[in-house]
Parts: sequence; structure tokens; C-alpha cells
Amino acid sequence: MKISGLYLVTDRDLCLGRPLEEVVLQCVRGGVTMVQLREKDLPTRDFVDEAFRIKEILAPHNVPLIINDRLDVAMAVRAEGVHVGQEDMPYEMARELLGPEAIIGLSVENESQVLEAEGYDADYLGVSPIFETPTKTDTRGSWGLSGLAWVRKNSRHNLVAIGGLNETNIAGVVRSGADGIAVVSALCSAPDPEATARNLSLLIKETRDQNL
Repeated sequence: MKISGLYLVTDRDLCLGRPLEEVVLQCVRGGVTMVQLREKDLPTRDFVDEAFRIKEILAPHNVPLIINDRLDVAMAVRAEGVHVGQEDMPYEMARELLGPEAIIGLSVENESQVLEAEGYDADYLGVSPIFETPTKTDTRGSWGLSGLAWVRKNSRHNLVAIGGLNETNIAGVVRSGADGIAVVSALCSAPDPEATARNLSLLIKETRDQNL
């Protein structure tokens, strides 16, 4: 499956007091092509309930729901996929549990992880973080544009860039090899998430068209 375009990673705390469902719907209307539901602190039942609500919002738009970390939640709500980090369930086990049709993304934070992932049939690699960001504090430094270009040269996978991305730097990230652009605060905290998503999606498309 080709992973590309604008990818929303949710953070309820950054939604300016608005319901997460409202922000997600606006982002999808603006052109988001995939939504990762990320909840670090919700109890399992609340996470499942929220995932069902988000999935219902996404279904009419044919936008896949990806669950961050929690395979149990992904399986419970029959989400389209899961995103796992290096400290989460091993990729091979996640694939065995979810099957060949599931979308599975894997975070990579250094060169050795990128090279190891060449042996996996992951749908995409989450190259994390591109730039330093307060929403990702558990990583070992940032890739920067030169690091992303190295990943593009050495990986056969779709690449989703994340970390400090917004309208000021997305074009450079696309030119450096990202297939997808994942954003958190740039959408969740936007005064108008729909308009912001539309503008970012257009910027991604225009940059990609210039590179053809």
C-alpha cells in the first residue's frame, strides 16, 4: 500500500479545548489521508470507545484509522492498522497477530533501525523526529533533512516524516524523500484545522509535482 500525503497524529491536549472528534473531522475534510489515534494515558475501555467514535467519523471518507502502540485496541475496533515504536511489541509479532492486510508502521530513530527494517514488510517507516519537538520527548536526537535523505537512499519503504513539521519546513522534507508528512500540533492546535489541513495538503502536492 502506498502511504503518502498528510497524516494526522492526534493529541487531545493540544486541541484547544475542542472535542477530538471535531478536530479529526475538520482535518479529514481538509485533506488528511490517514489518522493515527495516539493516547498514552487513557484507560483501555475509554481508548476503545474513542477509537470506535473516530473510526465512525473516518469510514465515510475512506481514511484509515491507525492505532498507536496498542494492538489490543486496534484488534478490538478492527482498525485498519497500528503504529509501533522500537520499545513496543516487536514488528514480526504485530504482523503475525494482525495479518497481511493490516497497515503497520514502524518508528525508526537511527540508522541501524532503518537497516534492520529492510528485512520487514512494513507498510511505512515513521522517521522520527525530523526536527526537535515537545510532542516527542523519548527519542535520541533528530534526523534533520540530511538524515532523512540518508534514510530515503537506504530504505525501500514508504517514509512518513514526523517531528516539528509545519508549513515553514514541509516542502524541504518532501524534497528530502518523505512520502507522507505526519503532523500533531500544526493541526491539533490550528485555529481552523480544516483550512490548515487543506493548505498543508496543497503544499505537499505542489512540492511533489515540482520534483517529478
